Amino acid sequence: MTVTRVEPLTKTKFRIYIDEHPAFVLYQGEVKRYHLAESREITEDIYQKIRSEIVLKRAKLRAMHLLTDMGRTEEQLRTKLKRGGYPDDIVKEVIAYVKSFGYINDAAYARSFIDSRKDKKSKREIYAALAEKGIARDEIDEAMEECYGHEDARHAIMTLLAKKHYDPETADHVQTRKILGYLTRKGFRYEDIRQVIQVSEGSA
Repeated sequence: MTVTRVEPLTKTKFRIYIDEHPAFVLYQGEVKRYHLAESREITEDIYQKIRSEIVLKRAKLRAMHLLTDMGRTEEQLRTKLKRGGYPDDIVKEVIAYVKSFGYINDAAYARSFIDSRKDKKSKREIYAALAEKGIARDEIDEAMEECYGHEDARHAIMTLLAKKHYDPETADHVQTRKILGYLTRKGFRYEDIRQVIQVSEGSA
């Protein structure tokens, strides 16, 4: 194996290319310690030593720091690590490591995400947000089934009506059409919207 490029990323960090492929990111002291320079040969033993004792260890610590900072999905953690310059094989190993301890659990993340937002967001909005975070659709569907009761959508609608200062007892036709459009665009079913407003009107 040959070091074909030593690319400076900052004053103290460098991306090392081996046989034309990006291998790992190292600090200046580590580059000097292992005598890594362009056109120099690197043995398999040194390569594996750098990979396991420096890069993999650092990636695990970085992952733990990211997960301590805030809850993340598997895809969010993978993206963060890749942006940090960690190669795919290292990222895959780190993901397996944190999953083995339960530090990332997309199903649990989805349930927590839904529970914290279902009283002010529509199911469609929440579904789209979870999908954007990289959670598999079957896990989202299962979490939705577990977290949503019969009255949850209507409760969310009532919360938004109060936030919008919409009073069905005094609202005119134009205001009602406007609020219907607003709630429909947010992804609530028309039947749920109609029932909430009718219940309010009936209680007048």
